[in-house]
Amino acid sequence: MSASATRIAPAPILSEEVFASFDPRIARRFWAFVRPYPRQLARVAMAVTVFVASQVSIPLVIRHAADQAVTEHGGFPLDIAVLGFFALIATNAVASFLQESAAAILAQRVIFDLRRAMFVHLQDVSSGFIENTHVGRIMSRIQGDVNSLQEFLETSVQAVGDFFLINGIIVVLLLLDWRLGLLALIALPALILIRAVWLPRAKLTFRRARDASSIANAALAENINGVRTVQQARREAANYVAYERKALENYEAQARAAWTAQIMVPTVDILTGLGQALVVVVGGAAVYSGRLSIGVMIAFIFYVQRFFDPIRTLSQQYTVMQRAMAAGHRIFEVLDIPVTIRDRLGAAVLDGAEPAISFRNVTFGYRPGLPVLHELSFDIPARQVVALVGPTGSGKTSIAQLIRRFHDTWEGSVRIGGHDVRDVALASLGRTVAMVLQEPFLFTGTVLENIRYASDATREEVIAAARAIHAHDFISALPQGYETMLEQRGLNLSLGQRQLLSFARALVANPRILILDEATASIDSFTERRIQEALKVLLKGRTCVIIAHRLATIREADRIIVLRQGRIVEEGTHETLIAHNGLYAHLHTRHRASFDDLDVANEA
Repeated sequence: MSASATRIAPAPILSEEVFASFDPRIARRFWAFVRPYPRQLARVAMAVTVFVASQVSIPLVIRHAADQAVTEHGGFPLDIAVLGFFALIATNAVASFLQESAAAILAQRVIFDLRRAMFVHLQDVSSGFIENTHVGRIMSRIQGDVNSLQEFLETSVQAVGDFFLINGIIVVLLLLDWRLGLLALIALPALILIRAVWLPRAKLTFRRARDASSIANAALAENINGVRTVQQARREAANYVAYERKALENYEAQARAAWTAQIMVPTVDILTGLGQALVVVVGGAAVYSGRLSIGVMIAFIFYVQRFFDPIRTLSQQYTVMQRAMAAGHRIFEVLDIPVTIRDRLGAAVLDGAEPAISFRNVTFGYRPGLPVLHELSFDIPARQVVALVGPTGSGKTSIAQLIRRFHDTWEGSVRIGGHDVRDVALASLGRTVAMVLQEPFLFTGTVLENIRYASDATREEVIAAARAIHAHDFISALPQGYETMLEQRGLNLSLGQRQLLSFARALVANPRILILDEATASIDSFTERRIQEALKVLLKGRTCVIIAHRLATIREADRIIVLRQGRIVEEGTHETLIAHNGLYAHLHTRHRASFDDLDVANEA
């Protein structure tokens, strides 16, 4: 298989489109999340039907009551008309409540399913996508964009009701008196024309407002995340001026958007007044001449007033729909990210396999045309400790990620226990291989929960693991011991303490292969001595791959592999490499603490 056929393409760039026209494909995919709730949909439809029917019926009852009171020819007695009026008012109120509550419940269920689908999918996408995508953009989709769809779903029920209400009013007006009905609707073409002129400009204004808001929020988040650097460089005043400029631009954009959004309100009010004026003047003349009853005249006034309210609501709903289409596009863009690392059919289980590692002619990189590893081959026997050393960029971490199958090779194969890792079940691989990174990630929760994060260990097993790696004493000294709540990323502990917890987590998971990726790089010498003692317990009986710059960390490894620019330049024990008098010995004899202290490209 050629490298070009298997190389990983760059992670897709998430679009930031703010407004989009109605897209049937997005609507169909969104409907797939709504369809599983037919009973809730039926409740919504029933409530909307009753709501629209009561809204249309109320002016008709008033018409009969008025005619009965004035001419005593209203069709049914006045007291019955009054009772019918109050019954319709009560029915309308109940239907309105049921309509909104049923829509809200349906929206919450759909949004829950949508968020869950996004979360599950993001757990499976390649680490390359996560590493190359700003976390803020992903969170914007899970929170902001999903909220836009929720708003659309909740308000679309009212929009559907308003649409049928408008059509119902038109039908009733024409049935009551078609000439006066057409006259009352004369303002409708003017409203359609105004909307056609207003919408493109409004769309552009709203886009600029959203862009300005995103820029201001990004600047705020960046300054909060980098507050230590800001304070160290004394950039507070300069940053304030820069942020003030962005905030002012956001204010001006939001003000223009608000003005644009509100301009339709007085427009609709003017057209409503025009329609009512025409009905009063022409309808009044018809009543005076005896061609029209006073009840029909009053009903017309009510209908004209009610006619433009849903039009105003639908105008606002159009903007909500545009945002929802764009949000749906961005959400399904995330759900469409290909999952490149997945189980193959009939994937093997490593439970009984020897924890030996083999690389065979492995070529790999993160960008097409830029390989990090070049035809790399080596073997790590079971229960042997092998150290990978070399300058930054030599491919050490890439080797670790290929063993754990966070990425797939371009060419060649990585094997564990004789099985190509691409043919091994990911769950089995996760039980077999554990990694401890340079900066351990601790979750918000108790110390106990963090240690047994990757296992079902009992409290006694957690304590035993903590004792073994010399973490029990400092844990016991915490305010609530093992029940102490850790802050975000465990920042209420020192880096050394966090690293010891990560060692305890690896120990209770009991993996047969352990990878330590710069696990002691950021730790002071005193803490490192404690961790070296913990490592002796952690490495015992396991196949271990240690990535380190400090020679003290890897001096006692069974074998040391020296890498440079993705290739092996030396390998052997510490003593063998010293005797070889190559790159490793050159670094050692210069009494350097780290491979990065030496320009190996020039001094090798």
